[in-house]
Amino acid sequence: MNRSELVAGLADRAEVTRKDADAVLAALAETVGEIVAKGDEKVTIPGFLTFERTHRAAREGRNPASGEPMSIPAGYSVKISAGSKLKEAAKGK
Repeated sequence: MNRSELVAGLADRAEVTRKDADAVLAALAETVGEIVAKGDEKVTIPGFLTFERTHRAAREGRNPASGEPMSIPAGYSVKISAGSKLKEAAKGK
């Protein structure tokens, strides 16, 4: 499912225009992105998803083309965890 299909599905279920559904989806993505970028709190949608910024330590890796060791700097990543309702849906229940 791509973005336009998701927006169409949201608009149908919520009985709003596609433009309004797209605006809400964009606002959700922007808000979650801002909170995760700060890194001081998680975003939790109960039963659905949890978004959290995590820290990755610096480590040694290998260049896949040459096999030479290389240093990978520390950085940040995003951890997304499925909630209970989403896990049940994935099981087909």
